[in-house]
Amino acid sequence: MNICVFCASSQHIDLKYIDLAGQVGAELAKRGHTLVSGGATVSCMGAVTSAARAAGGRTIGVIPQVLVDIEIADEESDELIVTPGMRERKGLMDARSDAFLVLPGGIGTLEELFEIWTARVIGIHDRPLVILDPWGLYEPLRQLVTGLYDEGFTRADVFDAISWTTTVQEAFTHLEARTQPVRPSVAELGEATG
Repeated sequence: MNICVFCASSQHIDLKYIDLAGQVGAELAKRGHTLVSGGATVSCMGAVTSAARAAGGRTIGVIPQVLVDIEIADEESDELIVTPGMRERKGLMDARSDAFLVLPGGIGTLEELFEIWTARVIGIHDRPLVILDPWGLYEPLRQLVTGLYDEGFTRADVFDAISWTTTVQEAFTHLEARTQPVRPSVAELGEATG
């Protein structure tokens, strides 16, 4: 499988997040998967790709030109794709991936998460989407989405479209499992994205 990992590029985070990314990269390679990443060498992005390669895994990096220009492109990727901008980057990462794993990250990671999650909820794809959150960073997000459901802004199957995990092993169990498609009705579509 090609597994896309969305994660942090911030260099001002606790080392535990970088260590987690390294564990994910190593496990991904150990299981024979290919990593699709944001193509940068910094922070969690750099850790996941370095660990995957060190464990014998193949890496595909997708990076916008603006980040190549500031010299953080992962030139050691087995395949490095440079895009004109962020939208093209996300589109290629999506197109090249069989499953998606979201690690702790910032607003860029959240943007990637929401785009893939929304597409899953409205039935555009049925690929696994997993959040790995050992320390509860995303718990306020989970509560927010629960509140959106309680207020009628989304359907219950918004939760069927994603798996929340706390360990690397649990995350890969969900990534490698066959997922059930989410097929909204016409009446529900407005609720899914509204």
